[in-house]
Amino acid sequence: MKGPLALLLTLAIATPLFAEDKPAAPPPPEVEMSRAARRTIPIMQDIPGRTLPTRTAQVRARTDGIVEKRLFNEGIEVAAGTLLYQLDNRMQKALVQSAEATLEKNKAENMLAKQTLERHQHLITTNAVSQQELDQATAQSKKAAAEEAIARANLVKAKIDLEYTTITAPISGRIGRSLVTEGALVGKGEATHLATSEQLNPIQVSFTQSSSDLLNFRREKQQGTLEATDNASVKLLFDNGQPYSHTGKLLFSETTIDPQTGAVLLRAEFPNPDSELLPGLFVKILLEIGQTNGITVPQRAVQTSPQGQAVFMVDKDNKVFLKPIKTGGFSGKDWIVREGVQEGEGVIVNGLQKIRPGSIVSPKYSD
Repeated sequence: MKGPLALLLTLAIATPLFAEDKPAAPPPPEVEMSRAARRTIPIMQDIPGRTLPTRTAQVRARTDGIVEKRLFNEGIEVAAGTLLYQLDNRMQKALVQSAEATLEKNKAENMLAKQTLERHQHLITTNAVSQQELDQATAQSKKAAAEEAIARANLVKAKIDLEYTTITAPISGRIGRSLVTEGALVGKGEATHLATSEQLNPIQVSFTQSSSDLLNFRREKQQGTLEATDNASVKLLFDNGQPYSHTGKLLFSETTIDPQTGAVLLRAEFPNPDSELLPGLFVKILLEIGQTNGITVPQRAVQTSPQGQAVFMVDKDNKVFLKPIKTGGFSGKDWIVREGVQEGEGVIVNGLQKIRPGSIVSPKYSD
């Protein structure tokens, strides 16, 4: 068989009926990248603390008497001067009346002594009275004046004791439970404790800073790597991590280190208009201790292991490699990078579950 037909048969025999399709290579996985940025970074410290009242006042009896009435509801807010207890004041009223009568008696005696002294001073010029009689009149006048002054002071004291039978709130704040009931005998000798009032708005938080952190802060400040802030902002987190809606201010820090704990005591104050914060709560304080200029990367980019911290990066051939880094704490949602990453370099932030060192990826930058 010759000719075109033979050629076609030869080609048909040589060519397989179905060609085998080779599978196409999958595209490299896409990963989200973020560039390391240099910026001014607030340096924050996360410190445990405990809330306490701004002021605490114990309501105590300042005179003897029987409690007639309790005039407040326990646990409410009271203003300074609010009437809390009324004591039986009949004895104090009687003492005031007695002191008033004694004062009137002494005033009369003092007036008589003055008149007698004036007559003797006039009569001495005509030798109608002796010098001894004049001296006695002078002494009697001074004695009467002193007795009037004592009587006047006793009246003031008696009136104060009468006022003390009306017991008022010494400060504005929340009044606690009553420690006495109607009919209880209270006294000033033992200064009976009646109740406690606490000022909760604003409220304070007491916390401590380790001496090592304080020394590191001062060293970095001297080296110029950290700039101290004039008005340090203080934020608060509840024990469940929920942020408190109001920002506080730092009141003071001790100038000495506690030898038992090796820490410095600090105190902050927060507005508490809705009484969300109660005394004795354990909270976290976020204290801004200064600012520095540094490089940051997102927290989700940093991998932590027993060997240290590292980030995944991509080389010029889009090949993944792991780069060890050293960090210097948090700044918001970012890590502060001390070593290992330069400004502008990209780190992988999403798609980490799809990669390993040496794999080829398709990087996409989010910033």
